[in-house]
Amino acid sequence: MASSERSALLTYRLCGGSGEEERGRAAAAATPRKLPTFLGVVVPTLLSMFSVVLFLRLGFVVGHAGLYQALIMFVVAYFIIGMTVLSVCAIATNGALDAGGAYYMISRALGPEFGGSIGIMFFLANVCGSALYVLGLVEAVVDSFGIPPGVLGTILISFFATRPIEVSILLPNSNGSETRNGSFTGFSLATLRANLGGGYDVDYTTGQMMSFSSVFAVMFNGCTGIMAGSNMSGDLKRPSYSIPRGTISAVLFTYLVYNLLAFLMCATCDRTLLQKDYGFLRDISIFPPLVTVGIYAATLSAAMSNLIGASRILYALARDDLFGRALALAKKTSASGNPVMAVILSWLVVQLVLFSGKLNTIAGVVTTFFLLVYATVNLACLALEWASAPNFRPTFRYFTWHTCLLGIAGCCVMMFLISPVSASASLGFLLLLLLALHYLSPSSTWGYISQALIFHQVRKYLLMLDVRKDHVKFWRPQMLLMVQNPRGSARLIDFVNDLKKSGLYVLGHVELQDLDMLPSDPLQPQQDSWLSLVDRLNVKAFVSLTLAPSVRHGVRQLLFTSGLGGMRPNTLVLGFYDDEAPQDGLARHPAFTSAREEVPLSFPPIRAPTAPKLLSPREYVGIVADALKMLRNVLLARQLESLDKAWELRRAASPPPTIHVWPVNLLRPDSARYADTCSLFLLQMACVLNMARAWRRARLRLFLCVEAGAMPHAQEEKLRQLLKDLRIQAQIQLVPWDTVTRLHWQTPRGPPGGPALAGEEEEGTVNFPANTTQVSDEYVCAANKLVLEQSPAPAVRFLYLPRPPADTSLYPLYLHQLELLTRGLGPTVLVHGVSAVTSTQL
Repeated sequence: MASSERSALLTYRLCGGSGEEERGRAAAAATPRKLPTFLGVVVPTLLSMFSVVLFLRLGFVVGHAGLYQALIMFVVAYFIIGMTVLSVCAIATNGALDAGGAYYMISRALGPEFGGSIGIMFFLANVCGSALYVLGLVEAVVDSFGIPPGVLGTILISFFATRPIEVSILLPNSNGSETRNGSFTGFSLATLRANLGGGYDVDYTTGQMMSFSSVFAVMFNGCTGIMAGSNMSGDLKRPSYSIPRGTISAVLFTYLVYNLLAFLMCATCDRTLLQKDYGFLRDISIFPPLVTVGIYAATLSAAMSNLIGASRILYALARDDLFGRALALAKKTSASGNPVMAVILSWLVVQLVLFSGKLNTIAGVVTTFFLLVYATVNLACLALEWASAPNFRPTFRYFTWHTCLLGIAGCCVMMFLISPVSASASLGFLLLLLLALHYLSPSSTWGYISQALIFHQVRKYLLMLDVRKDHVKFWRPQMLLMVQNPRGSARLIDFVNDLKKSGLYVLGHVELQDLDMLPSDPLQPQQDSWLSLVDRLNVKAFVSLTLAPSVRHGVRQLLFTSGLGGMRPNTLVLGFYDDEAPQDGLARHPAFTSAREEVPLSFPPIRAPTAPKLLSPREYVGIVADALKMLRNVLLARQLESLDKAWELRRAASPPPTIHVWPVNLLRPDSARYADTCSLFLLQMACVLNMARAWRRARLRLFLCVEAGAMPHAQEEKLRQLLKDLRIQAQIQLVPWDTVTRLHWQTPRGPPGGPALAGEEEEGTVNFPANTTQVSDEYVCAANKLVLEQSPAPAVRFLYLPRPPADTSLYPLYLHQLELLTRGLGPTVLVHGVSAVTSTQL
């Protein structure tokens, strides 16, 4: 085996190929590319463009449209293909090309969805084009009993050498047939003047009245061969060199020839001859046998060019495995690497298309397909240009985004002018292919232009997102959820996803290691597992991992560094610190239990109940204190893993599930307020949850704690007015708590200026002011019982989270009382807000 073949085989094995497909690809890679620019690009392009339209329909075009409109058609057609050729040349000179031509360019530029769908459309366009040329050949054979019109060189000479003649034309009609006479006048100014303007009439082969758009559809098929050279990219010596030079040369040459022939026909043939005799070139030829050989050669070569181009596209599609087993047969190649089965399959599809029967009938469909492909080629080049990727450096520089945009616009306009029905059907079929490939095709390693465009736009808009212009009316939660092990936090991750309200959502994780002691970064191998977790849980979240000597330092790092510009986390979410044994939520999560395979994530197993924790109570409370110092809101979530959202929210039984909201500091009954910053933030978070699509069926229930003689109805009315101003729909429930507060007032007070366990004198301050009040465990248990007695049991509760005490030695006691307050309550979220988030303004 040659070294190049071994290299190709090794490369493909590393990519997962095997068996016959592997040998075929290796053989193809080992086959040397032989074709130069002229034979590989110029000749195929000329043969595709000088085909049935030139010999059998150019007279039809100028006969119906006249010289002026025919020249306009050429300008429009060549403007469209000219813009497309510039895009093709740009893409072709931006890297190594393989087999597949336009499909290869589009798929590697726009990704598998666009590449696969346009590949199918381009395959169908080439197949229909091949059938079109075959139909043209058959039509010529039938009309002239084996003597169709001929080669280009003979045609040009005939216009000058043939004397004026009368041509008898036999036309079919409802009564059988009729005879009309057409004239070849030689060069005549009167004939030229008569043919300058349009004279649209009925097409004698289809019986339909012709118009500018229908004639243009037929004419444009003579311009659709511009990709013939690109389709041979896998067989060219130097594709990036040959495709631009060969394609542009062929296009310019055909443009000149079409304009010259149109002028010669209009100056020498009357309109009857041009419109009613598609084979008139045979009658004016100086040597009809040579013309016969020419038409056979040109039409068959164009048909074969399209057939081979279609087979190469089909083979490339099959090789990329975008359609799975549906195209598996097309992968089979000969010993030399030629895609034999792709050629056979393409030939079979051509036979099916031939049942359409008439050349002019299929011309509109072929034109629509080619225009759609050309528009997408321009779109691919436009996307690469707009993405401003550093690696988009084509050596062909004679294009701009303006030429790409003009090409797209021209293709789209002409598609709908030619046939709105065919254009709409083609776009609908393309959309279906896009959706199918988006959801069913495997991910590729080609690169996605969408990612480059998104990056470009996101960077631009992030710079425009000025934090100095923030307003409370447009505030939204931007969450940083700290996760130690996703196996024990699956439902919490899903719950916080419902709380984000289209805001930023970051999953943070701290790895307790020292990079100085490690050979490489241990976080990089974990990144894929975290991203797979986000995909499988279907949450819209980013992942941020960090190394730190302690969890507290790691959380600080993430709070400082997560996000960009105006998109930074403003709320920290932590799981609750307690002694409950963690459970593996991923093993029971529907996203994983419905999958056939095991959980393919490399997360460590759940911590054993007897194993030590990674952080102490003091460090945990310190994280809360750090976040508040940094003006971040804090949420502590307890027992969220027991929340079965699917059961709670989808059960048919009434009444609907409820969300209980306690916007009062239960650990500070002597300064309980319902309208401070923290209470309003708590109310806002409960409302945000209720606005999530999955929670809209739930009902908010707001609890108003009242004491005897405190005018409860006045308090209720005031709170109801507040809810009305905030546009929050919630049921208010009065809760007498005299028996609970009595326990607080009976508690001995500490010394003046002593430490505070819960709360502060002034809400919103950054430091920790002193407080003389402490609460007892007896009082906290009574408050817990008061919350627990409110029935029916809600899906989730929101409680006020007091600020940690200033004395760090009291952190464990603070955490102990939070545990007592929330014990047995089920899914509970403790909330402390430091920023104003509600607005009554329009």
